[in-house]
Amino acid sequence: MDLQKIGFGGGCHWCTEAYFQHLKGVQKVAQGWIQSTPPNDAFSEAVIVAYDPTVISLSVLIAIHLHTHSATKAHAFRTKYRSAVYVFDEHPLNDMQALIDANQPYFEAPILTQALPFVAFTENTENYLDYFRKNRTGAFCNTYILPRLQLLQADFAAYFRQI
Repeated sequence: MDLQKIGFGGGCHWCTEAYFQHLKGVQKVAQGWIQSTPPNDAFSEAVIVAYDPTVISLSVLIAIHLHTHSATKAHAFRTKYRSAVYVFDEHPLNDMQALIDANQPYFEAPILTQALPFVAFTENTENYLDYFRKNRTGAFCNTYILPRLQLLQADFAAYFRQI
């Protein structure tokens, strides 16, 4: 199996980690902070997803990502929660931006998510990794992660593992 990698940022990395962990074809989700090039060189909450492209396509992963956070809102926390698809060497930036832009018909406002080059990653501490799996019955998970997971599963049912 030849896995590919892609980074996603936009919202809380605990949430983003949970969404991608429940997808068929996703083999690993590393959760932490990603850095890109200036002016996007401040570390931002994100995940790196290792996936099998024969099971789930990059275009589906991007579509799901855009529905996991406020991809159209220019809120004050965009440094901490940068809306981005972080691209590794195997994916040209303009191809990734085209995949993002192809989702515009599904959103009323313009998508702000950018395709950015990956520069560096710092993984979160062990106690915060696999946050949803470790804290599934907690208030944060029940308030924020589980409802969105259920919506995503309804919209992208063919790609989801059991919650």
